[in-house]
Amino acid sequence: MNKLFIFIALLGLVSCTSENKKATTMNDYQQIDIRALRDNPVKLISDDWMLITSGDSACFNTMTASWGGIGNLWNKPVAFIFVRPQRFTFEFTERNDYFTLSFFDESYREALNICGTKSGRDTDKVKEAGLTPLYTPNSVAFGEARIIIECRKIYGDFLNPAAFADTAIAEKIYPKADFHKMYVGEIVNVWRR
Repeated sequence: MNKLFIFIALLGLVSCTSENKKATTMNDYQQIDIRALRDNPVKLISDDWMLITSGDSACFNTMTASWGGIGNLWNKPVAFIFVRPQRFTFEFTERNDYFTLSFFDESYREALNICGTKSGRDTDKVKEAGLTPLYTPNSVAFGEARIIIECRKIYGDFLNPAAFADTAIAEKIYPKADFHKMYVGEIVNVWRR
């Protein structure tokens, strides 16, 4: 574990536990096969947004995202996500083998805004957003989510500026050359409330 991270956590700048309302259990969810999910993945990700979360019950971080996808790759159902290196969630996604994607009803838009604009480095944004950590078999999600997808990392690499066929995208989205790292995760569990 990174010594700087431990030092910051000891200073109290990083909150790795959240003292929210009663714990929700996985008993509140039905486990389903990803093929049984009837929601449109483009709408789920780009319009409804999601929380990407990585870590464990001792220490985790989450961030709001509206880029990514769900599909099939290497004969496995997968989700792919993009995380910039300056995001606190990046450290957790790098260190851990699993991540979750949590999807919410529209009534949680403000919570998603908080998790997208605040950093877990200096605030307990989970508590501020009023969310309840929910411990999955391999990671962390949230008890208010209506859909949870748990993924095991199987690939990760930074976007390559030389690989953009449409160079205008790289120029517009990455003027500081802070390219996202793409993670591909095998979908190992899906739960629906």
